[in-house]
Amino acid sequence: MQTRRTFLHHGATVLTGAALMSPGLAAATQPRLRIGARHFGNDFAAAKRAGMDGLELGVGGPAERLAIADPAARQKLKDDMQATGLTTCSFSLDLLNGHPLFSDPQAPAWVEQTIAACQDVGAGGMLVPFFGQAHLLDGKAWKKDALDALVVRLKALAPKAQAAGVCLGIECSLDARQYLELLDRVGSESVKAYYDIGNSTNAGFDVPADLRALKGRLCMIHFKDGPSYLGEGKVKMEPVAAAIQASGYQGWIVLETANPSQNAEADCRRNAEFIRKLGL
Repeated sequence: MQTRRTFLHHGATVLTGAALMSPGLAAATQPRLRIGARHFGNDFAAAKRAGMDGLELGVGGPAERLAIADPAARQKLKDDMQATGLTTCSFSLDLLNGHPLFSDPQAPAWVEQTIAACQDVGAGGMLVPFFGQAHLLDGKAWKKDALDALVVRLKALAPKAQAAGVCLGIECSLDARQYLELLDRVGSESVKAYYDIGNSTNAGFDVPADLRALKGRLCMIHFKDGPSYLGEGKVKMEPVAAAIQASGYQGWIVLETANPSQNAEADCRRNAEFIRKLGL
């Protein structure tokens, strides 16, 4: 029979072993995050050679019916995904930077078409950007009319995204407090933050603190660091990795990185290897 003393001794041994576990071994017990990229257009074969798990794809330019709404275009994506074993991790509605979701009369329909495309090809998220004409801030303050109008439109779109199993990822130069204010006003699990560690570093935000504060509210994360390879620029990658692990995030890391060597495959592979060495 195991006595209390032997039980305590065994428990102490287990705790000591856990405490002595190397960071690499500890990280190996965590779920592996998938890495996608924006570098290859629709070329899944090139992304596979670069060691990616998937691609973030564009949706085409402004039109009553987006290119990605064409069933034939989506079938081609599905065929390429099956051939390579890669995934469409997300679609990016870059056209919304010039046609803001909060004001353009066509924008909600474009979001709905992209939700349908995500559902069709199995992409779990989409990038809904707010830069250029679509920026939500004037300096550090909200553009109140734009914010109010956006909340109304997102509340109308969120149930459609939820029904399709799609996350609407809002990307803007916002810190965690501002993101949470917007997300709380929308009040949907299908509308979350698409956080960019490079943009946020350049804006002077405390990126690790933001990532922790956005626990459970992150749709996807963009990785980039200006003209540099990851780990060689301004972004302090080790604290970022620790914050991502602490947040319990299990979504996609999408590379939006520079290509210093002018070889996207080689540079994405190098950046992905660096991310893996961080334990993500």
